[in-house]
Amino acid sequence: MIKLTVMIVDDEAIARERLISFLRDESAVEITGEFGNGSDALDAIREDPPDILFLDVQIPGINGFQVLEALPSNPRPCVILVTAYDSFAVDAFTKQVVDYLLKPFDRDRFKQALSRAIGEKEARRAGDLQERVEQILATRPAPFPERLVFKVDGRRIILKRDEIVWVEAESNYSILHLAGSKKLMLRETLSSLENRLGSSLFIRINRSALVNVEQVQELQPNRNGDYVVMLRTGVNLPLSRHLRGHLESFF
Repeated sequence: MIKLTVMIVDDEAIARERLISFLRDESAVEITGEFGNGSDALDAIREDPPDILFLDVQIPGINGFQVLEALPSNPRPCVILVTAYDSFAVDAFTKQVVDYLLKPFDRDRFKQALSRAIGEKEARRAGDLQERVEQILATRPAPFPERLVFKVDGRRIILKRDEIVWVEAESNYSILHLAGSKKLMLRETLSSLENRLGSSLFIRINRSALVNVEQVQELQPNRNGDYVVMLRTGVNLPLSRHLRGHLESFF
């Protein structure tokens, strides 16, 4: 289990020791620092932000509210204000703190505040994870359909992607070479078909040919030091030198 990190900022050594004694009994957290003034605490927080921050209001250097205003927005610690004065309560919650501990507090009140901070931290993590998942899904390319519709002589022909062995460019037309030696001529460019078929299964091997990588049986060198792509159907197609590495990356 990954423990949540805790930092204590209070100018009273006795107050810090009291919090430390309570925190030592909590298996879900570990103390990573304690400070007696706001300036040193803020430097440490900026360098390594804790998950939870116990923060006194009246401290030397800069006070607790000034520390709150200067906290990094991401990741922002879950803050529990600790003070001997209840007059700060209203201001505290306008600063989006998790809880407000009024000195002197007992162990039960401390545990209540800590529980709120842990719950808030877990909720933030869940929200961050959800946001990351949504970002990934938003930027992830849409899956290519298994079936595609092609217009041929007024007809609409539905083919599975893996039924296409290779595609040949013919001016502004393209010829689909299908399993069983069948052919279809389309009024569609090779570049357009390359986008529709998807690079996960089809790859350009030269200016005029797009092949189904599952149909590639062999790469055979010729006399000029170039390669020929041999398909399982027995068709041999030239491989452009600058596309050779792209094809080999599939294998």
